[in-house]
This record gives sequence, C-alpha cells and structure tokens, in this order.
Amino acid sequence: MSRDRQGARLRAAAAQVVDAVVTSGRSLDAALPDSESRVAKEDRALLRLLCYGTLRRHWRLQSWIDQLLNRPLRGRDSVVNALLAVGLYQLTDTRIPDHAVVSQTVEATRLLRRPKLAGLLNAVLRRFLREDIASAPPGTAEATYDHPQWLIDAIENDWPNESDAILAANNARAPMWLRVDASRMQPSEYVRRLQESGIEAASFELIDGAVKLAEPVSVEELPGFSEGLVSVQDAAAQLAAPWLLNEPGRRRVLDACAAPGGKSGHLLELGGPDIDLTCLDSDADRLRAVEDNLARLGRSATLVCADASTPQAWWDGETFDAILLDAPCSATGVIRRHPDIKLLRRASDIESLAGIQRALLEALWPLLAPGGRLLYVTCSVLAAENDEVVARFVEATPDASEEDALQNNNIRDVMQRKTFGFQVLPGAADMDGFFYACLVKAG
Repeated sequence: MSRDRQGARLRAAAAQVVDAVVTSGRSLDAALPDSESRVAKEDRALLRLLCYGTLRRHWRLQSWIDQLLNRPLRGRDSVVNALLAVGLYQLTDTRIPDHAVVSQTVEATRLLRRPKLAGLLNAVLRRFLREDIASAPPGTAEATYDHPQWLIDAIENDWPNESDAILAANNARAPMWLRVDASRMQPSEYVRRLQESGIEAASFELIDGAVKLAEPVSVEELPGFSEGLVSVQDAAAQLAAPWLLNEPGRRRVLDACAAPGGKSGHLLELGGPDIDLTCLDSDADRLRAVEDNLARLGRSATLVCADASTPQAWWDGETFDAILLDAPCSATGVIRRHPDIKLLRRASDIESLAGIQRALLEALWPLLAPGGRLLYVTCSVLAAENDEVVARFVEATPDASEEDALQNNNIRDVMQRKTFGFQVLPGAADMDGFFYACLVKAG
C-alpha cells in the first residue's frame, strides 16, 4: 500500500472515531479499538493523537467549519464533518506538512464512500489556509475554552479564581504517571532502571512511589511491568491507599467500586498480609480487569460482583475497618485524559450522579465498624458531587464526622481545602483532578 493511501486510511479511521463520539455518543475508549485494528501498527500512535486532539479542540474546530461551509454536513455525511475537523486539527496543531494533510484528508472521503464531497473538502481546507482563518479570535466562550457552555459555567461558579487554569489544564495532554511497588524497590532505583532503558523519568517528591515519565511509552517498554513491579496510575490517585491505611494493624477493608483495580493493588502493596481486602464492582467485565491487575501484581483479594448500593444482597454481616468509596462521577477532573467527557456529559447528569453518590454513602456507612474510616473519592471538580454530597451526608448522619487533617502534609500546597474534604485541581503539580474526604465513625 502506498504511503498516501495508508495516510488516507488513517484519516478515514480517525474521522470514524470522532464521528462515533460526536454523533453517536460512544466513548473514545469504546470507539478507538475498532479503528486501531484497521490501520498499520506504526500509524496507531498518530491515530490516537488525531482522535484525542480533534475531540479536545472540538468547539474551536467546529466554529471554523461553520464559517467555511454554506450549509452543515449532517445525517449520513456527519462523518465527513468529522473528517474536516481532523484535517483542520492537523493544519493547526501538528507538524504534518500542509500538502500532505490536504491530499490525504481529501483522499479519505473516497474511503468513507463520500467521493462526491472530495472537491468540497479540498476547497475548504485550501480556503482555510489561504484566508488564515485560524488567526481570528474565537467568537464564543465555547470556542475560546473548548468546553460546552454548561461546564464552563459550572467550573466558573465553583472555582471563580481558578477557572481559567482548570479549563486550560483540561485541554492539555496528560503525562504518564507510574506507581512503583515500594515494598519491592525504591522509586529512585526504578528511575535509574528506566533511564538505563532509555526512558527519561523523575520521582515525585510529594508522593512516595510516584514517578513521572517525560514522554508516554507502551507498558511493554516498562522494566518489570509484567512482573508487577510498577503500575500506571496518576499521582493524585495514589493518595487514596496511604490515606485509608494510615494506621498499622490488621484490618478488614472494602474497595466498594474497585474497577479497574489500580487503588486495590495499591492497598495490597501497602497493607501486605495485614489487610483482608474485598473488591466490589457491579460490572463483571470490569471486575475481571481487577482480577487481571491483581494477578499481574502477584496479589489476591476477595472479588465480589454486586451493587454496592444494595449490601443486603452480598454483605456477610461482618463490619469493615476501612472502606474506600471511589464513587461514580462526572469525571470532570480527568478530562485531559478523556476529552470525550466534554461531549458526552450533560448538565442534567450531575444531579443524577449526586443522587447515586449519596445513596452509596448511605448504603455503605452501616458496614463500617465503630472507629473506622470511609474515604470518599471522586475524579470530579464539581462541588455538587464533592463537598456538597459529603456535607449533606454528615449533617444527616449523627455518628459521622470528617477527619480534616491531611494524611500527606507534603501535598498540602497543591490541594484546595473545601467545606468538607480536599481537592486536587487538574494540572496541579501536573496531576489529575481528584476530591478526597475522610469520614470517621464515632465509637
């Protein structure tokens, strides 16, 4: 296959992924694998770059498309609209030569069975370059910030002084963070091993065991990955396990929404034989991912496929000394890793999610032993899912109080204190956005 044909196939595949997210509401994680299998292995990194980048800049790109077209491409031609967005993203945000972008993007219309639109795409892309449309200021807040208006409003309302920084961080590419199993190797030693393998990295002074790579690599390239020496996990997510297990001794622990198992593995690494861990998830496929992760780490736990909100269906009646509730949420703190969130979430989702979060807290609290702690965690930045949920629960629960001391004082300067709990904002020390609130049961 010629290089031009291969490039056209790559761009057609990217357009199909983007269209699946924008038009059909599929997640990027669900849409990508099908297209990845249809392009050459050496092109898959570029495919991901184009898909992630085009979705990350959706509103800006669409504003240009609206200027360039006399009438919108909709219905069965929506995939060509996505192809045009992929083409514009390449012209403005990559170093691919303009002539290659235009020729291969135009050729992709034929692979998408829309050959009659090839001339239109050619004319539009060339006009975009000729008239320097990209230099004009964006006409709307959505195009300026590349977020839907409802989310801009919500972030500005909750974080009036930090909103610009949050919105900018959401549009940045996320780094690759690792968690080293400190029971087996010091992070500094693992950094040395990475460097010997030609991978630039640095340990993180604020969180024990966290290592940041200068550039992402495949897990197959990581020394000791298959043996469980290291895991891929954002540094902010690495706060959960040590926070929950900050006191020594034998404990019965519940990871209530465990999949895909990153925090479960960390709990077992830190607790070792002193903890009896139950990993719960309502999705059997996702629970298998937990099982696979723990097997790679050489760790074991009791795995239960059940709904955390209905403990009467699965709980054996023996209380837990500690509960990790990594609650389902809007994921607005991890948008830089999942730009499709900006397109898939709706303002109406937040109230519904807050209801689920409250129900989980209410259902799990009776399972906690007196004197035990429950760590409530989300990867959201919205108060309606975070401190407001915790505040309502504490007000309605006489034996619940917040342990308001940070367990990791090193990270105090990059966490925001809320009415209840603590927030890491996206981009703070190059971490993802996470909310933590530690609740203690009287007695």
